[in-house]
Amino acid sequence: MGICEGRVVIVTGAGRGLGRAHALEFARQGAKVVVNDLGVALDGSSAESPAAGVVEEIRAAGGEALADGADVADWAQVQQLLRRTLDTFGGLDVVVNNAGFVRDRMFVSCSEEEWDAVLRVHLKGHFCLSRLAAEHWRGRAKAGQPVAARIINTSSGAGLRGSMGQSAYSAAKAGIAALTLVQAAELGRYGITANAIAPAARTRMTEAFFAETMAKPESGFDAMAPGNVSPLVVWLGSAESQEVTGRCFELSGGEICLNDGWRMGPKRSRDSRWEADEVGAAVHELLRESAPAEPVHGA
Repeated sequence: MGICEGRVVIVTGAGRGLGRAHALEFARQGAKVVVNDLGVALDGSSAESPAAGVVEEIRAAGGEALADGADVADWAQVQQLLRRTLDTFGGLDVVVNNAGFVRDRMFVSCSEEEWDAVLRVHLKGHFCLSRLAAEHWRGRAKAGQPVAARIINTSSGAGLRGSMGQSAYSAAKAGIAALTLVQAAELGRYGITANAIAPAARTRMTEAFFAETMAKPESGFDAMAPGNVSPLVVWLGSAESQEVTGRCFELSGGEICLNDGWRMGPKRSRDSRWEADEVGAAVHELLRESAPAEPVHGA
């Protein structure tokens, strides 16, 4: 018996990399998995979807799985995805938002089309499926049915600290981290938790830009293998994680780090309006008292 025995999970972008690893681990832990993958190249252009191959792997190992090619940022297609899931498996317990692609540019070179495309697939893609799933779960809760639902979002170190050459991607991933906080605060009353991960692993996106860091070692522990991220994702999707919500975990190799996020730091206050020529001294005092800012990736 696995820790997700009988649970129904949708994993987006599950044809390759992290999504594939998540889907396989959920299945290994007893879940019924919907393997969603639209089939796109790194730049967002059309490509053959490998979702069916992942489904074959799961079924060959004795699991249950369904391939799906919905565009996660298309509301009508996501409605159909949810309906197919409910019709096939009789329910839904977990949403893992993983789908995404990159169109990297320095900020001054980023086009409107590139900006819109990246925010659409990452940020709107996280919104559509989570929003429709939450509506389904809320309906169940209001009908008096037990709900132990989970939303697991995929942010990034780029979203938490920024990444040079990735303004659109960083902005989208930062938005996902903030969205997770709101989901956790609003949906807990219905039995729904929401958490985010910020993984470092070898995928099509990372190995193209961080080839040396992501290279597979000739022997020993493969720290950048995407499967290293999946055990926490699967645990967050299990019934055991009901007390954990509104959190973001950074993951790399065998390391699990709970991210602190934005917190109130040192402050200066007064009972009157600040004068402009007084602000500078106060700001410099605050900077001296605070921890140094985390460096932007690539800086």
